Amino acid sequence: MEENQQEKVLYSAVQPSGNLTIGNYIGAIRNWVNMQREFTCFYAIADMHAITVRQEPALLRRRTLELAALYIACGIDPEQCTLYVQSNVSAHAELAWVLNTVTYVGEMERMTQYKDKAARHAENVNMGLMDYPVLMAADILLYQANLVPVGVDQRQHLEITRDIAIRFNNRYGETFRVPEAYILKEGAKITSLQDPLRKMSKSDENPNASVYLADDRDSIMRKFKRAVTDSDNRIVASDEKPGVTNLLNIYAAFKGCTVAEAEREFEGKGYGDFKLAVGETVADALAPVQAEQKRLLADKGYLAGILKCGAESAAYAARKTLSKVYRKVGFYRGE
Repeated sequence: MEENQQEKVLYSAVQPSGNLTIGNYIGAIRNWVNMQREFTCFYAIADMHAITVRQEPALLRRRTLELAALYIACGIDPEQCTLYVQSNVSAHAELAWVLNTVTYVGEMERMTQYKDKAARHAENVNMGLMDYPVLMAADILLYQANLVPVGVDQRQHLEITRDIAIRFNNRYGETFRVPEAYILKEGAKITSLQDPLRKMSKSDENPNASVYLADDRDSIMRKFKRAVTDSDNRIVASDEKPGVTNLLNIYAAFKGCTVAEAEREFEGKGYGDFKLAVGETVADALAPVQAEQKRLLADKGYLAGILKCGAESAAYAARKTLSKVYRKVGFYRGE
């Protein structure tokens, strides 16, 4: 019998490293809010993935709580989904070890993200950095996920997850559901304010390139005033005008209108007025989110309770899959 939409499991995770940008909000978090009403959702704070690059321990703990508070402030409802910290569910690491035995070194060495990160962090090319996709496979397969929302940079990792699942199923019998990519129906790619041909990144070295969800109003306005446009003063979306197109996409996303409607609104106006309006719209939208995050962070007991409950729920679901895997590979469990 075919599954109902709400019976379909969707899995997604974000690392608590660095400040999230408005691109992360538009492309991921805002969509998570909508998806929790459509699917059985598991949303993880991926702290185990984060330590593949050196982290300051106290800062990692703080950012983990800040990210949990941000999710809830943005509309993630712990009553409608399972929100938890990855390291609080030991089954992630346990399944990753088993999956390592059906994963080939050559596959990991070919991963684009591994090659990129190894180049950027040449002083710390650790096994975790190479093994990142296997842990990601464990994350997804533990919950028998049907769907995984992925961006272009994670497509390769989902493909290897599918390969690992199929290979394990062929070797040991039907065990894992083979997940599909969940392609978001809407939401334009948000690019750098200083180099609109590149994705807006939370780790950009140029402080004016990215607008962070934690930025205060003055910082937001300053960054948009400095945003790259072009010599042509027409406010229209086109491939020849990537800077203006990016600003129109941002405005439309936060205003709740189409790009075409935004173009009509700014027809005949100058770049100064346009950038001011985009900045004000973003700042107005982020203010209540920031206020709610601050309120939640003041009640660490509440956040700890939410994450504990989420971890217990996730662990229960994960343990069912892990127990099945252990039986399949022949581990003695004392039965």
